[in-house]
Amino acid sequence: MRQRSRNKRYLSCLLLVLSISLVVSPRASQGQTKPFASPSLLSPDLQAARLALAKYSDPFAAVKDGYFSTLACIDFPMGMTDGSVEYPPGAMGVHLLNPANIGPKLDPAKPQVLIYEPVGDKLVLAGAEWFVPVQAAGGVAPSIFGQTLAGPMDGHEPIMPTSLRHYDLHVWLWKDNPRGVFTSTNAALKCTPGAAYTVAIGAAHHH
Repeated sequence: MRQRSRNKRYLSCLLLVLSISLVVSPRASQGQTKPFASPSLLSPDLQAARLALAKYSDPFAAVKDGYFSTLACIDFPMGMTDGSVEYPPGAMGVHLLNPANIGPKLDPAKPQVLIYEPVGDKLVLAGAEWFVPVQAAGGVAPSIFGQTLAGPMDGHEPIMPTSLRHYDLHVWLWKDNPRGVFTSTNAALKCTPGAAYTVAIGAAHHH
């Protein structure tokens, strides 16, 4: 129990340091946005999560609840392999991270990350990510929605330190994904090419 408590405090401090440098994206929209995906195509547990998180279609509601914008729009235009984790060609969008939600337990209503797509001068809610650092997982890959999280994997620069090894699961609750709701990247999601906040990660293989 003491070791688990120390690990939790360590993770909280680590993520607090990370989050201090994160600010709200200036391109965020105050207006509500219309979801992309049809709820009828989602399983009941995913529909319930989608409903619980609908308020975050306004990114300022997310910020009010403790989510910090990582600013960058992450794109994998040529795809990538990171160990056993495949990233098909597509994008991950803009991540908003809530350090307070990070721990050993996963809650469908409290994802660690919200994912947005930049559309004109707005951020449109596209999906969510459930995330567990290796140190908090207790040696067992976590699961949610009947899915085992991918990993363990290194942290993804520039939105988190490489040293932050973790498990994660992307769930595209609002943006239809041609490769499936649980695929890490979404070919239908677009980062603005050439924009200062777009980070294109080229085809690479890590072992």
